[in-house]
Amino acid sequence: MTPEEMASATGDSAWMLMSAALVLLMTPALALFYGGMSRQKSAINMMMMSFGTLGLVGVIYVLWGWSMSYGTESVAGWFANPFQFFGLRNSVTDAAGNYLAGANGYANVIDIGFQLTFAVITVAIISGSLANRVKFSTWMIFAGLWVTLAYFPLAHMVWGGGFLSDSADGIAAKLFGTVTEDGEKIAAIAPIDFAGGTVVHINAGMAALILALIIGRSRSFMKTETRPHNLPLVMLGAALLWFGWFGFNGGSAFGANGDAGLAWLNTTVATCAAMLGWLLVEQLRDKHVSSLGAASGVVAGLVAVTPAAGNLTPVTAIILGAVGGALAAVGVGLKYRFKFDDSLDVVGVHLVAGLWGTVGIGLLATDDGLLTGGGTAGFKLFIVQVVIAVVALVYTAVVTFLIGMALKKTVGWRISGDDEVAGIDATLHAETAYANDEARELTALEEEQDAAAAPTMG
Repeated sequence: MTPEEMASATGDSAWMLMSAALVLLMTPALALFYGGMSRQKSAINMMMMSFGTLGLVGVIYVLWGWSMSYGTESVAGWFANPFQFFGLRNSVTDAAGNYLAGANGYANVIDIGFQLTFAVITVAIISGSLANRVKFSTWMIFAGLWVTLAYFPLAHMVWGGGFLSDSADGIAAKLFGTVTEDGEKIAAIAPIDFAGGTVVHINAGMAALILALIIGRSRSFMKTETRPHNLPLVMLGAALLWFGWFGFNGGSAFGANGDAGLAWLNTTVATCAAMLGWLLVEQLRDKHVSSLGAASGVVAGLVAVTPAAGNLTPVTAIILGAVGGALAAVGVGLKYRFKFDDSLDVVGVHLVAGLWGTVGIGLLATDDGLLTGGGTAGFKLFIVQVVIAVVALVYTAVVTFLIGMALKKTVGWRISGDDEVAGIDATLHAETAYANDEARELTALEEEQDAAAAPTMG
């Protein structure tokens, strides 16, 4: 593609650059969401885990992440050669200095930036299951290993033409055969993961569960009642996540077009319905609705609609969202039933809602779902969606277990019991999110002095 042809795609380029910026915003937004949900004395640590991930994964993606995810030298459909485009070699410009065109008609460097932000947010999501009890250094080592061994391979499998894509060599083609389209053989029943149900949410949610089991419960789990220390911060984080998610889902149309508009609308209504679904469960179960429930319902809806945003009507998006919100509201209680310390409900929200969204599209896909007129093909699509979800679960579970156990046996995960009681912010970061008691007393004294010095109003 010539520079002149790429110049004609300026509208798409602008939309994709904006989408990349929106998705990048989601990681600081997640930091706010998790920081508000955590205990006061671990708020800084939770936010630092997201920010640390942003720094680390951003560098790794440029070095070998793009190559492993979207390189053309595939290793049995599981991952691509990390050295093919190492450091983005031969990925940005040609020998003459012209920008290389990407698969969607605009400069390839825009797609690289967009996909980088997905890798970052996926790893950061996992941190919510580990609040108040793990070493920051171990988390950073884990983040680098996990994004390399779990995220990049799964991105290649699903989006890079690998084992879980519509490739003629993929699992869907092996299940139900191939067809020829534009001279190329592809799976007759193509898997659907519009923006990351398997790659992002099942991946991160399953990793969170495995780590919670490996690392163990915090000292206070199920012994004292723990509540979010700052609910306004939680709601602000959820609002910014919702805003950023329009880049996440709308940008996955890879252009400023009707597909992006449909994804935008479906994302909106599914999220609205999920919030209502969560609040309904709360009302029936707890006899009240909560701001935490509203914020969590928003995130559950965003998660559920992610794999399906481009393949639903607005009405079926409402159905998918409402069910996803209700399922996630029930799912967050699993940690108490099975006694695993998923501190900030990553499993209940991302794994449960991500699984539902990935499988639900097999039921509700426009004209192709099992419940929307797809017939035999709809049944096959449902089977394909279940299979890719299970494969993603198993792959992530195995990789996360191996990494998690290796780190447990070497550098160790847990901070000391005394440090956990004292608070991870002060002991690990030498910071606190808020003024300490002494500073608060001084502030109150200053306020009293100011009030005493103020003139009497007559």
